[in-house]
Amino acid sequence: MRIGVPLETRPDETRVAATPETVKKLISQGHQVLIQKDAGVKASQPDAAYEAVGASIVDAAQAFSAEIVLKVRAPEAHELKQIPSGSVLIGMLDPFDQHNIDAMAAQGITAFSLEAAPRTTRAQSMDVLSSQANIAGYKAVLVAANEYQRFMPMLMTAAGTVKAARILILGAGVAGLQAIATAKRLGAVIEASDVRPAAKEQIESLGAKFVDVPYETDEEREIAKGAGGYARPMPEAWMKRQAALVAERAQQADIVITTALIPGRKPPVLLQSDTVARMKPGSVVIDLAAGRGDNGSGNCPLTEADKIVEKNGVKIIGYTNLASMVAADASALYARNLIDFMKLIVNAEAKLLIPADDDIVTACLMCRDGQAVRKN
Repeated sequence: MRIGVPLETRPDETRVAATPETVKKLISQGHQVLIQKDAGVKASQPDAAYEAVGASIVDAAQAFSAEIVLKVRAPEAHELKQIPSGSVLIGMLDPFDQHNIDAMAAQGITAFSLEAAPRTTRAQSMDVLSSQANIAGYKAVLVAANEYQRFMPMLMTAAGTVKAARILILGAGVAGLQAIATAKRLGAVIEASDVRPAAKEQIESLGAKFVDVPYETDEEREIAKGAGGYARPMPEAWMKRQAALVAERAQQADIVITTALIPGRKPPVLLQSDTVARMKPGSVVIDLAAGRGDNGSGNCPLTEADKIVEKNGVKIIGYTNLASMVAADASALYARNLIDFMKLIVNAEAKLLIPADDDIVTACLMCRDGQAVRKN
């Protein structure tokens, strides 16, 4: 089959959907791979690297005209028009954007959005949310260290002792746990919180202190277990108790990193505006949910998408695509996610065969034969 990899055109996107490593595997399986010129340059993958493993360097029209099109982000309107009816599109297509799903269906393509893959053991190698959140958590700490005007580790010098930075991490999913591990390597003192009781052991195993918000009812305890590998929205009473505890800890912190996202919902507000007002001047907030809340906010109402704003001497950073800041490794992991998913829909003879009884395939299928399969 012909597999096309277009250049990502969104202004903040530097990743690419295939690397020379995965292209080599696809070609060995009998496919022809068409890479748009300069598609991998921003991810440190020049055209020559693709040509060296057997790919063809083509223009956008040829890449989009392939039988299978691999993308990082959902195609914009002008890109979607270039994909022929009957083609297969695979990428991070935003399964909660019904307008986008309907547009792809109208184009007559079969689209798979890998963010919708279930959180199961069999789907781990295709879990794009985890692979990219892992990188985002790592980069969040480095961005914070760059904006924080003091050292991260404790230093004992001839001029005196410098205290270690105190970091508060809210949300201990994949991104939060990677943030803890990275901050620990840099020598910070870390506290972390999560609604799920199972996160306590993971947080402490990485060297952070668990900020415990006790459950007062069986309902709170049950909701805290989450569903499908994701956290669930907690009751208002628990959120108020968490807000009070977070406010107390945030005033003592030098850096706060918020990572709470619930697929298909607005992110919960974890860091209130009045809490930010009481934080120390020079403190830094990294909001990994930036752009998902009202008016481009995230876990903090003061966040502005893709901007650094300063409120009461506190820097609030709202970068919405931190994984793209580590484009080479982010692309390598993402490309492996894609090639593992393709094993489910392409048989050993390099022919497209979409199984109707595979839970991963059916979960990721957005539209087929001109009809939107997923309805939000």
